[in-house]
Amino acid sequence: MRRLKCRLQAAEGPVVFIRRRFIVPAYMTLEGIIFFAPQVYLGGNYCPAWGVIRFAMIIHEYNITAGIDIGSLSTDAVILKGDEILSYSVVPTLSSSEAAANLAYQAALSDAALEMSRVERVVATGYGRSSTDLADKAVTEITCHAVGARHLFAEAMSVIDIGGQDSKVIRLSEDGRVEDFAMNDKCAAGTGRFLEVMARALDTELTSLGDLSALAVQDVRISSTCTVFAESEVVALVAGGTSKEDIIRGLHRAIAERIYGMVVRLRANPPYVMTGGVAKNSGVVCAIEERLQTRLLLPKEPQIVGALGAAIIARKLMP
Repeated sequence: MRRLKCRLQAAEGPVVFIRRRFIVPAYMTLEGIIFFAPQVYLGGNYCPAWGVIRFAMIIHEYNITAGIDIGSLSTDAVILKGDEILSYSVVPTLSSSEAAANLAYQAALSDAALEMSRVERVVATGYGRSSTDLADKAVTEITCHAVGARHLFAEAMSVIDIGGQDSKVIRLSEDGRVEDFAMNDKCAAGTGRFLEVMARALDTELTSLGDLSALAVQDVRISSTCTVFAESEVVALVAGGTSKEDIIRGLHRAIAERIYGMVVRLRANPPYVMTGGVAKNSGVVCAIEERLQTRLLLPKEPQIVGALGAAIIARKLMP
């Protein structure tokens, strides 16, 4: 009998294996491969080919990876197949990073109609990246945001990320590597948490801040981005009759001024990609664009860029 050495490829359905001048028809299923040949060399062993041969070697059948970004306020998961985002989810982190990671991952898998076994590699990132056992590797959010941003915008040279409790500016090299970064993680000044507190002080929905700031008619200067001091300023301005809209624009400009200082200190260059949940606030985006005097590149879903970068990095872990 002839012995045929095969290389398995990723496909479901009829396939043909070619080795030199021998052609072997077969049918690939999710369980294994039905070969129509006397013997097949598989995973280092010659196997009888009649019937289904169970997979005896690692096959990149699905080319599916996942990234999980465990942040202070939200946890995001992305399922990636090649360069295509199959699904993503965003859930509140609440009191347990581990539980949030599981919830986000399961939600993304459910949306993609996938079993966990179909995902080949998982990378975790964010401040809670070490809290989950779902990941094959943990990578810093700096690296993951850089990779995700460059994937979405090939021209990007800097990343401005404003998350729940920190903000950062990342300078990229020509080939997309992280050259340097500046980060504010000592307090919640100018972050998503900062805006949450201000929205409460103004008795306003967080999601309406952007639209309200567009209605401002007077310039109001908020002298501090410290959450405690800024809240006191806001209360005083409200008591003095200053409109809610003017105060909100003042808050957004205070955030923009802080980001501008980080950009200057880092010597970051445009084009800038803005990521993180605060990028959904049109008022903050507008204020930063005015201060930097340039347009920002905005992802369709800025909150999942870190998780996307993690999923891309996970592809490099596949043997």
